[in-house]
Amino acid sequence: MAKFTLGCEPVVGSLTPSKKRDYKVTNRLQEGKRPLYAVVFNFIDSRYFNVFATVGGNRVTVYQCLEGGVIAVLQSYVDDDKDESFYTVSWACNKDGIPLVVAGGINGIIRIIDAGTEKIYKSFVGHGDSINEIRTQPLRPSLIVSASKDESVRLWNVETGICVLIFAGAGGHRNEVLSVDFHPSDVYRIASCGMDNTVKIWSMKEFWTYVEKSFTWTDLPSKFPTKYVQFPVFIASVHSNYVDCNRWLGDFVLSKSVDNEIVLWEPKMKDQSPGEGSVDILQKYPVPECDIWFIKFSCDFHYTAAAIGNREGKIYVWELQSSPPVLTARLSHAQSKSPIRQTAVSFDGSTILSCCEDGTIWRWDDVASS
Repeated sequence: MAKFTLGCEPVVGSLTPSKKRDYKVTNRLQEGKRPLYAVVFNFIDSRYFNVFATVGGNRVTVYQCLEGGVIAVLQSYVDDDKDESFYTVSWACNKDGIPLVVAGGINGIIRIIDAGTEKIYKSFVGHGDSINEIRTQPLRPSLIVSASKDESVRLWNVETGICVLIFAGAGGHRNEVLSVDFHPSDVYRIASCGMDNTVKIWSMKEFWTYVEKSFTWTDLPSKFPTKYVQFPVFIASVHSNYVDCNRWLGDFVLSKSVDNEIVLWEPKMKDQSPGEGSVDILQKYPVPECDIWFIKFSCDFHYTAAAIGNREGKIYVWELQSSPPVLTARLSHAQSKSPIRQTAVSFDGSTILSCCEDGTIWRWDDVASS
């Protein structure tokens, strides 16, 4: 297990906003009665940067942010199973560049929906329990990774329908995996975290031939030689409770638990002994009243800002590239009282969306740009 280094106290951000950006509510939509667990902009395709998707209950909805706070509904997919409850959504695309919406939830099935035809493009069955998060590889957007309650993370190829790798086993998570993320520039690396209070960093380097093979596989997907990756290259105990969201910030990691803060830390690996090393905790971004699990933060395209909601319906926007951390905005509205499960920050940071436990979507726009 990674140990802390003494003498390197983290820098904690102040909760007094420096008011660098002023946002105002420009729209509020009631999507339905069921909780909305995820909202995500499409950063895969520059033509659709203002398009976003939400999931709640057995429904996946695609919207577009237009000028003046307008939110247009583009399409909606309703799963045949009324008991399905989607927890996560991501954008991907196939080799023809067709945008795909990928969703998963309580049933453990990954639905890949063709955003052009609104039809199911593929369905992936493999996880033995519910799916808590799906993320897309930004450099190879037909590769997705899924984190599940079954204690595993799986790498899939949406183009060929293949489950390429399963990250589980001897060195794997010992409880639900709640979040997973691809490294922004190192195509081999992912980070995952979960209810075992750890963040694990995995490398696909020695299995990369299988990833390449998954693109040219012509036989049945079930006949593909799916490989188990049993040992992470690094295990970090940064938190003393469930870790429900982790994102790479360059080679650093942002992770959050139920301790009312996001932590920025650096994994210091030992090349000789994989899995070991130390953690240097660099900064802490406080988020009051954020002590229930399954609240995920989000960043803009360039990772200049992170936005996170809390259980009282407030949003905190932190500048990521400054030390000490700078709180650029604290957003609250008299009618926003429900827990915010996830936020989505637009490409340039000018729009922030939140999706809530009460089935509402809120849109906040930068006063300067709106």
